[in-house]
Amino acid sequence: MHEKYDRDIIDLIRQMQSIDYINPDEIPNIDLYMDQITTFMDEHLQSSKRFENDKILTKTMINNYSKNNLLPPSNKKKYSQEHMILLIFIYYFKNFLSISDIQSILEPITKKFFQSTEKRNLTDVYQEVFQIQFDNIDFEARDMIRKLRDSNKAFADIEDPEERKLLSNFAFICSLSFDIWVKKTIIESMIDKNILEKEKE
Repeated sequence: MHEKYDRDIIDLIRQMQSIDYINPDEIPNIDLYMDQITTFMDEHLQSSKRFENDKILTKTMINNYSKNNLLPPSNKKKYSQEHMILLIFIYYFKNFLSISDIQSILEPITKKFFQSTEKRNLTDVYQEVFQIQFDNIDFEARDMIRKLRDSNKAFADIEDPEERKLLSNFAFICSLSFDIWVKKTIIESMIDKNILEKEKE
């Protein structure tokens, strides 16, 4: 039973390697209305839903992002490819960062690269960031499998297999949670440091 449970977890981890993501080439290079954007996001990020009825993006969300200066104004109620890219970044960031933190991260990027006429624009930025993450998916999966195996070695002195499995699963969850906490703390520290540097200027 425990071996099957471990296989189930490993299967979940491996599914991450084929999770839905939005390839740069898939983002429409034409302006879209709000309902077209929500449909596009829902179709392309289906596998990231926890529950079937979860919404990837809604019109209310888009309006709130605009009100909070996360998203530049639309052009006659139409949104460009670069708007879509910012919405993709916001979608991932909002799972673990506050709106103000997301604003701090995106503001300088938007200011410099949104509708840029220079050599590099927001589409170029997305393509490079996407490639970095795509190249790292296998490493992330292997790291989680290693954490699972390390957790399974814990509590070796416990004879009751049910109790030992309960605690090793808890250890695995704690290991993943600590990893998230460390990364989130580093991100927040980088944001805070940038804010301080801006205030000095």
